[in-house]
Amino acid sequence: MKRLALAAFLVLGTCASIPAQQTSLMMFTPASQPPAPSTASTFNFTLVPELAPPVTALAIPRPQPAFPNSPRLPQSSGSNFDGYRWDLAIGYEFVHFESAPFSADLNGLHTDLTYNVNNWFGLEGNVVSAFGGDVFGGEMSKYVLYTVGGRINAGPSRRRLTPWAHVLVGGAHLNPQVANESKNGFALQLGGGADWSYNPRISIRAEADYVRTQLYSSSQNNFQVGIGAIIHF
Repeated sequence: MKRLALAAFLVLGTCASIPAQQTSLMMFTPASQPPAPSTASTFNFTLVPELAPPVTALAIPRPQPAFPNSPRLPQSSGSNFDGYRWDLAIGYEFVHFESAPFSADLNGLHTDLTYNVNNWFGLEGNVVSAFGGDVFGGEMSKYVLYTVGGRINAGPSRRRLTPWAHVLVGGAHLNPQVANESKNGFALQLGGGADWSYNPRISIRAEADYVRTQLYSSSQNNFQVGIGAIIHF
Protein backbone atom coordinates (compact mmCIF):
# COMPACT_ATOMS: atom_id res chain seq x y z
CA MET A 1 0.00 0.00 0.00
CA LYS A 2 2.80 2.39 0.84
CA ARG A 3 4.50 1.60 -2.45
CA LEU A 4 1.32 2.39 -4.39
CA ALA A 5 0.89 5.74 -2.62
CA LEU A 6 4.54 6.65 -3.27
CA ALA A 7 4.18 5.87 -7.02
CA ALA A 8 1.02 8.01 -7.28
CA PHE A 9 2.81 10.89 -5.55
CA LEU A 10 5.72 10.76 -8.08
CA VAL A 11 3.34 10.74 -11.06
CA LEU A 12 1.43 13.78 -9.76
CA GLY A 13 4.69 15.69 -9.11
CA THR A 14 5.95 15.02 -12.63
CA CYS A 15 2.71 16.21 -14.23
CA ALA A 16 2.74 19.41 -12.18
CA SER A 17 6.32 20.26 -13.25
CA ILE A 18 5.61 20.13 -17.01
CA PRO A 19 3.53 23.40 -17.24
CA ALA A 20 6.12 25.19 -15.15
CA GLN A 21 8.92 24.13 -17.56
CA GLN A 22 6.93 25.30 -20.62
CA THR A 23 6.10 28.64 -18.99
CA SER A 24 9.79 29.26 -18.23
CA LEU A 25 10.57 29.27 -21.98
CA MET A 26 8.85 32.66 -22.34
CA MET A 27 9.60 36.02 -20.78
CA PHE A 28 6.66 38.20 -19.81
CA THR A 29 7.34 41.88 -20.22
CA PRO A 30 4.75 44.60 -19.69
CA ALA A 31 3.78 46.48 -22.88
CA SER A 32 5.40 49.90 -23.35
CA GLN A 33 2.03 51.48 -24.06
CA PRO A 34 -0.61 51.79 -21.31
CA PRO A 35 -3.54 49.34 -21.64
CA ALA A 36 -6.66 50.46 -23.43
CA PRO A 37 -9.52 51.38 -21.12
CA SER A 38 -11.75 48.62 -22.44
CA THR A 39 -9.19 45.80 -22.22
CA ALA A 40 -7.19 44.14 -19.54
CA SER A 41 -3.44 44.48 -19.11
CA THR A 42 -1.47 43.48 -22.22
CA PHE A 43 1.79 41.59 -22.28
CA ASN A 44 4.40 41.14 -25.01
CA PHE A 45 5.71 37.62 -25.44
CA THR A 46 9.34 37.31 -26.55
CA LEU A 47 10.86 33.96 -27.29
CA VAL A 48 14.16 33.14 -25.66
CA PRO A 49 16.87 34.05 -28.26
CA GLU A 50 18.52 30.63 -27.96
CA LEU A 51 15.28 28.95 -29.12
CA ALA A 52 14.59 31.32 -32.06
CA PRO A 53 14.95 29.68 -35.53
CA PRO A 54 18.05 30.69 -37.49
CA VAL A 55 17.63 33.43 -40.14
CA THR A 56 19.11 32.64 -43.54
CA ALA A 57 20.02 35.28 -46.15
CA LEU A 58 18.06 35.18 -49.37
CA ALA A 59 20.11 34.79 -52.54
CA ILE A 60 19.06 37.59 -54.90
CA PRO A 61 20.20 37.03 -58.50
CA ARG A 62 22.26 39.82 -60.06
CA PRO A 63 20.84 41.57 -63.12
CA GLN A 64 22.46 40.51 -66.38
CA PRO A 65 23.77 43.14 -68.88
CA ALA A 66 21.70 43.85 -71.97
CA PHE A 67 24.66 42.92 -74.19
CA PRO A 68 26.50 40.00 -72.53
CA ASN A 69 29.24 39.96 -75.17
CA SER A 70 29.96 43.68 -74.98
CA PRO A 71 33.04 44.95 -73.11
CA ARG A 72 32.38 46.39 -69.68
CA LEU A 73 33.49 50.01 -69.37
CA PRO A 74 33.99 51.84 -66.06
CA GLN A 75 31.14 53.92 -64.74
CA SER A 76 31.65 57.67 -64.83
CA SER A 77 30.65 59.97 -62.02
CA GLY A 78 27.99 61.47 -64.28
CA SER A 79 24.57 59.85 -64.36
CA ASN A 80 24.27 59.93 -68.16
CA PHE A 81 27.73 58.71 -69.20
CA ASP A 82 29.28 55.24 -68.96
CA GLY A 83 32.45 55.39 -71.09
CA TYR A 84 35.87 57.03 -71.31
CA ARG A 85 36.10 60.82 -71.67
CA TRP A 86 38.89 60.92 -74.27
CA ASP A 87 39.39 59.08 -77.59
CA LEU A 88 42.70 59.33 -79.49
CA ALA A 89 42.59 57.93 -83.03
CA ILE A 90 45.60 57.42 -85.32
CA GLY A 91 45.60 55.71 -88.70
CA TYR A 92 46.10 55.65 -92.45
CA GLU A 93 44.34 58.16 -94.74
CA PHE A 94 43.85 58.23 -98.51
CA VAL A 95 43.01 61.64 -100.03
CA HIS A 96 41.88 62.49 -103.54
CA PHE A 97 42.32 66.20 -104.34
CA GLU A 98 40.98 67.63 -107.58
CA SER A 99 41.44 71.27 -108.59
CA ALA A 100 41.77 73.38 -111.73
CA PRO A 101 45.59 73.73 -111.52
CA PHE A 102 46.29 70.07 -110.68
CA SER A 103 44.89 66.84 -109.26
CA ALA A 104 46.61 64.32 -106.99
CA ASP A 105 46.10 61.13 -105.00
CA LEU A 106 47.79 61.41 -101.63
CA ASN A 107 48.57 58.96 -98.81
CA GLY A 108 49.25 59.86 -95.22
CA LEU A 109 48.14 59.80 -91.62
CA HIS A 110 45.18 61.15 -89.69
CA THR A 111 45.13 62.08 -86.00
CA ASP A 112 41.88 62.67 -84.18
CA LEU A 113 41.23 63.67 -80.56
CA THR A 114 37.70 63.66 -79.15
CA TYR A 115 36.38 64.74 -75.75
CA ASN A 116 33.12 62.87 -75.02
CA VAL A 117 30.64 65.20 -73.34
CA ASN A 118 28.13 62.37 -72.88
CA ASN A 119 27.17 59.05 -74.47
CA TRP A 120 26.13 60.55 -77.81
CA PHE A 121 28.05 63.81 -78.33
CA GLY A 122 31.74 64.76 -78.38
CA LEU A 123 34.00 67.71 -79.26
CA GLU A 124 36.53 66.72 -81.92
CA GLY A 125 39.78 67.99 -83.39
CA ASN A 126 41.16 66.40 -86.57
CA VAL A 127 44.44 66.68 -88.52
CA VAL A 128 45.25 64.91 -91.81
CA SER A 129 48.75 65.03 -93.34
CA ALA A 130 49.28 63.36 -96.73
CA PHE A 131 51.83 63.28 -99.56
CA GLY A 132 51.24 62.62 -103.25
CA GLY A 133 52.98 62.32 -106.59
CA ASP A 134 54.91 64.97 -108.47
CA VAL A 135 53.00 67.80 -110.17
CA PHE A 136 54.12 70.78 -112.26
CA GLY A 137 57.19 68.96 -113.50
CA GLY A 138 58.68 67.57 -110.33
CA GLU A 139 57.14 69.26 -107.25
CA MET A 140 55.75 66.87 -104.64
CA SER A 141 52.14 67.47 -103.65
CA LYS A 142 51.46 67.92 -99.94
CA TYR A 143 48.11 68.17 -98.19
CA VAL A 144 47.28 69.21 -94.62
CA LEU A 145 43.71 69.43 -93.32
CA TYR A 146 43.02 70.77 -89.82
CA THR A 147 39.44 70.99 -88.54
CA VAL A 148 37.40 71.11 -85.33
CA GLY A 149 33.73 70.46 -84.63
CA GLY A 150 31.24 68.02 -83.17
CA ARG A 151 30.77 64.28 -83.29
CA ILE A 152 27.45 62.43 -82.81
CA ASN A 153 27.46 58.77 -81.78
CA ALA A 154 24.57 56.54 -82.83
CA GLY A 155 24.69 54.57 -79.59
CA PRO A 156 26.39 54.33 -76.18
CA SER A 157 30.12 53.65 -76.16
CA ARG A 158 29.69 50.32 -74.34
CA ARG A 159 28.29 48.72 -77.53
CA ARG A 160 30.48 46.47 -79.68
CA LEU A 161 29.83 48.49 -82.88
CA THR A 162 29.22 52.25 -82.66
CA PRO A 163 28.35 54.22 -85.82
CA TRP A 164 29.01 57.96 -85.73
CA ALA A 165 28.94 61.14 -87.84
CA HIS A 166 30.78 64.45 -87.56
CA VAL A 167 30.74 68.00 -88.91
CA LEU A 168 34.06 69.89 -88.81
CA VAL A 169 35.31 73.26 -90.08
CA GLY A 170 38.82 74.62 -90.39
CA GLY A 171 41.48 75.07 -93.03
CA ALA A 172 43.52 73.29 -95.68
CA HIS A 173 47.14 73.75 -96.76
CA LEU A 174 48.22 72.62 -100.24
CA ASN A 175 51.59 72.41 -101.92
CA PRO A 176 52.84 73.24 -104.56
CA GLN A 177 51.91 76.86 -104.65
CA VAL A 178 50.11 78.30 -107.66
CA ALA A 179 51.18 81.73 -108.95
CA ASN A 180 49.41 84.62 -107.27
CA GLU A 181 47.44 82.22 -105.04
CA SER A 182 47.73 81.25 -101.39
CA LYS A 183 48.48 77.73 -100.19
CA ASN A 184 45.88 78.05 -97.44
CA GLY A 185 42.12 78.16 -97.59
CA PHE A 186 38.85 77.37 -95.81
CA ALA A 187 37.78 73.72 -95.40
CA LEU A 188 34.51 71.98 -94.50
CA GLN A 189 34.60 68.30 -93.54
CA LEU A 190 31.45 66.14 -93.44
CA GLY A 191 31.47 62.42 -92.90
CA GLY A 192 31.19 59.49 -90.59
CA GLY A 193 32.21 55.95 -89.87
CA ALA A 194 32.02 53.17 -87.30
CA ASP A 195 34.12 52.06 -84.33
CA TRP A 196 34.45 48.35 -83.53
CA SER A 197 35.47 47.68 -79.93
CA TYR A 198 38.36 45.22 -79.67
CA ASN A 199 38.50 45.60 -75.88
CA PRO A 200 37.47 48.33 -73.41
CA ARG A 201 40.63 50.38 -74.14
CA ILE A 202 41.14 49.88 -77.90
CA SER A 203 38.79 50.11 -80.91
CA ILE A 204 39.21 49.82 -84.68
CA ARG A 205 37.82 52.67 -86.83
CA ALA A 206 36.82 52.99 -90.49
CA GLU A 207 35.71 56.39 -91.83
CA ALA A 208 34.96 58.37 -95.00
CA ASP A 209 34.62 62.13 -95.50
CA TYR A 210 33.51 64.67 -98.04
CA VAL A 211 35.87 67.69 -97.96
CA ARG A 212 35.05 71.05 -99.53
CA THR A 213 37.96 73.48 -99.80
CA GLN A 214 38.28 77.07 -100.98
CA LEU A 215 41.62 77.39 -102.78
CA TYR A 216 43.00 78.96 -105.96
CA SER A 217 40.05 81.39 -106.16
CA SER A 218 37.58 78.51 -106.56
CA SER A 219 35.97 75.67 -104.65
CA GLN A 220 37.03 72.01 -104.65
CA ASN A 221 34.90 68.98 -103.79
CA ASN A 222 37.02 66.02 -102.76
CA PHE A 223 36.91 62.94 -100.54
CA GLN A 224 39.10 60.99 -98.17
CA VAL A 225 38.88 57.56 -96.50
CA GLY A 226 40.79 56.13 -93.60
CA ILE A 227 41.25 53.25 -91.18
CA GLY A 228 43.00 53.18 -87.83
CA ALA A 229 42.97 52.44 -84.13
CA ILE A 230 41.50 54.34 -81.16
CA ILE A 231 42.82 54.48 -77.62
CA HIS A 232 40.18 55.27 -74.95
CA PHE A 233 41.33 56.95 -71.73
